[in-house]
Amino acid sequence: MTPSLSASRRCVVRLGRTCGRLTAPSSRAQHGPRSPAVARSSVGSRRQHSRWMHGAARAGDHAAMNSDPDLAGRVVVVTGATRGIGRGLAHHLARRGAHLVVTGRHPAHLDGLATELDALGASYLPLAFDVADRDAALRMAEQAIDRFGRIDGLVANAQSFRPVTPLAEVTPRDMDLLFDTGPKGTLWLMQAVHPHMRAQGWGRIVTMGSNAGLTGGAGYGPYASSKEAIRGLTRVAAREWGPDGIVVNCVCPVSAGHRAPPDDSPERRALWERTYSNQPIARDGSAEDDIAPVIAFLLSDACRYMTGQTLMVDGGAIMLH
Repeated sequence: MTPSLSASRRCVVRLGRTCGRLTAPSSRAQHGPRSPAVARSSVGSRRQHSRWMHGAARAGDHAAMNSDPDLAGRVVVVTGATRGIGRGLAHHLARRGAHLVVTGRHPAHLDGLATELDALGASYLPLAFDVADRDAALRMAEQAIDRFGRIDGLVANAQSFRPVTPLAEVTPRDMDLLFDTGPKGTLWLMQAVHPHMRAQGWGRIVTMGSNAGLTGGAGYGPYASSKEAIRGLTRVAAREWGPDGIVVNCVCPVSAGHRAPPDDSPERRALWERTYSNQPIARDGSAEDDIAPVIAFLLSDACRYMTGQTLMVDGGAIMLH
């Protein structure tokens, strides 16, 4: 039986600035690598921020959800959790009983996610930081270990995006932003969690690619190249860290509930809609119901003999190219 953490209201930092809250995981029977240990120490005495202090998760709330024996009690880091795929994944994993470390750049957006996770009775730690900051990634891992005692999974989902730009007009700033938050940010996160996964002899890492890299989407030069770099990192990590018991795979989701970027032209938005209507599964995808279950499998013990792979979770859109 895993000792429960008493329900508490402590403030977590923005990995430099105050902006968070801790909620307590419930007590439940656990075994093997699924059981998070009791946190070794308090996150520390910090100035409280009132907007984060309304309600800690109650013991037993997880039991009321659709707890999954293969995910219940796992500690999973989800970056970019305040919108899109990250938000849908956070909801999905919470319903399946995982302990979550959810991150985003903006405290106000994390506050909205926290309200939703509270309603699910979730056990979670919200942290605001920029994935391009390597030191912040290391501090994030330390906060997760302080809170839950282990890290079982990482979903490196966060990445910035730039307006669609012809390749001849791409600037150094465009490339720097996409690579700082994409492959470099993904690598910093992977490096931050690797020692903890290696020490426990078990870990799951999921990176995020895009079919823009596979198909050479016009206007997506910085984005496509950064996503292909992430796929390369995925394969190298899978090869190097497999002996440590760490499985690393990449997901390329195309339709994920947010449709065309808001800065796309009307013509490109119309093309985006036509793509959905022509793909074999002719609808927009759901982050929580279509993308998240695949990622959940990649985070589970069932995914024990597949590594270094790219999964196209796109309604068959890749076949249109």
